[in-house]
Amino acid sequence: MSLTNRDIATIFENVSVMLEIKGEIIHRVLSYRRAAETIRDLPRDLRAVAAEGTLTELPNIGDTLAAKITEMLETGQLQFYERLKQEIPEGLVALVHVNGVGPKKAKLFWEQLAITTLPELEAAARAGKLRDLPGMGEKSEKKIVEGIEALARQTGRQPLGIAQPAAQDILTYLLTLPGAIEGAVAGSIRRGRPTIGDVDLLIASDDAAPIMDAFVKMEQVARVLGHGPTKSSVELLNGLQVDLRILEKARWGTALSYFTGSQAHNIRLRELALQRGWSLNEHAFSPVNSEGVIIEDAPKRLCATEEEVYAMLGLPWIPPELREDSGEVEAAQGNRLPNLISIQDIQADLHMHTTWSDGTLSVREMAEEARRRGRKYIVITDHSRSLGIANGLSIERLLDQQEEVRRVDAEMGSNFRVFHGTEMDMNADGSLDYPDEVLARLDFVIASLHVSLRQPREQITQRVLNALRNSHVDLIGHPRGQYIPDREPADLDMDAVFAAARESGTALEINANPRRLDLEAQYARRAVELGIPISINTDAHNAEQMDLLHFGITTARRGWVEATSVINTWPVEQFIAWTQKRG
Repeated sequence: MSLTNRDIATIFENVSVMLEIKGEIIHRVLSYRRAAETIRDLPRDLRAVAAEGTLTELPNIGDTLAAKITEMLETGQLQFYERLKQEIPEGLVALVHVNGVGPKKAKLFWEQLAITTLPELEAAARAGKLRDLPGMGEKSEKKIVEGIEALARQTGRQPLGIAQPAAQDILTYLLTLPGAIEGAVAGSIRRGRPTIGDVDLLIASDDAAPIMDAFVKMEQVARVLGHGPTKSSVELLNGLQVDLRILEKARWGTALSYFTGSQAHNIRLRELALQRGWSLNEHAFSPVNSEGVIIEDAPKRLCATEEEVYAMLGLPWIPPELREDSGEVEAAQGNRLPNLISIQDIQADLHMHTTWSDGTLSVREMAEEARRRGRKYIVITDHSRSLGIANGLSIERLLDQQEEVRRVDAEMGSNFRVFHGTEMDMNADGSLDYPDEVLARLDFVIASLHVSLRQPREQITQRVLNALRNSHVDLIGHPRGQYIPDREPADLDMDAVFAAARESGTALEINANPRRLDLEAQYARRAVELGIPISINTDAHNAEQMDLLHFGITTARRGWVEATSVINTWPVEQFIAWTQKRG
């Protein structure tokens, strides 16, 4: 059996879960988990890397794991995994994917009730058989039922952070081929949706065959799903399906508009076209008679640009991120489209971590990397004391860190500022992780949800409201606590959150990490409508994560956000004045 990157990543992920159920040390568990992440995101075939003898040059792959990868590539299986399955039922891995079920509970259910599959767990939970187990109860049992229902709703869509780079890499390669005139990533990636089904690529060319042949033969391809003269489809090693369409340049505008979508937006455009006597599809505008039937012999109108498509409909060009039929057509008709924020508007990053907690770079190194990327100021916001898994800072360590931040700030010069803050936990009991007298000493305070995210709506909402009503809290970080695609958002009463944020003037974050993208676009739009400040931050734990900012910008643009609503577009003097007025 020939294993793909995706297969090997899945085996390593399963091993990590089974080792955790077995009770192995956390470092061993994490080594397999991190290796799985490296392999799943790898744009090359592991076989090619192994043939080069460079497996150990991949992040998180040492000699031991490289040997296991080689074994799987050569034999189609991993003996260590096969032996592990004799000790730990493989079906327990699926249980851990349910919200409310960790490795310890999976082991409990297995040992106490002989539950080894998801259907068995669901049946036991619905029959009330879990509530009397140690550490369980009726509420815990209910959460597990809800978690199973949420898992069933997952569609297998890929996070934008995986799909977009993979799509862009392929497009970049295709555009180097002879005959490629123009290219674009279309579909839901171009609209910036947080999860992606299939990838849509368009290439303008007068000679499609060589490009199509090169596309289906790429080293990232696991299998070819279809290979035609104008459309081909492949499945990549990471499981993504990629569809490539090649068309003549004269039809570029209509094709790009059509394949960008969304379906609802396209329907609106077709309706507008019919009102003007045209039928619109991906190829052209075709004239229609009074009954809406295409006049076959009449000349068609081709559009080489999207601007021409929208002009034919009496509209200005509508940015792709807005094309969801959520009022953008009406706004365009009334000349009321927003002046959407761009990455060039961002002056600062207000949320980042260093080696003081769970980051990989020092305060100075993070400052230098931010300055290199054009930022004018940053805030160091390491985790607070309750988040032990992230090496959260005690009060003493927090104040020690402040001395270092002040020193780095002075050394960086007047053209770049480094401020001191925290990402403070909203504790499960509703309290905040630091007392007010400590918060008063900080330049900027983020409060975030990290634990007990499945609490009932009233209880978890109250935790956020407590933070919003504290005058020292400047920003609510990743407000709904989602982690795409593994964890659904917390069940917050967002109307109550918005009301409290509006009253207090506290900002809400759009976290740019593509695993979060939280606030989501629809909530960001509502916040702006209510006059609530927004902040778009990377939550960077290393230099590379600073380059994820564009995902947050895209989410903001989907939420109709303009630069004037975003606090980290402000000059440093305005930012300082705002924080001082608040605290």
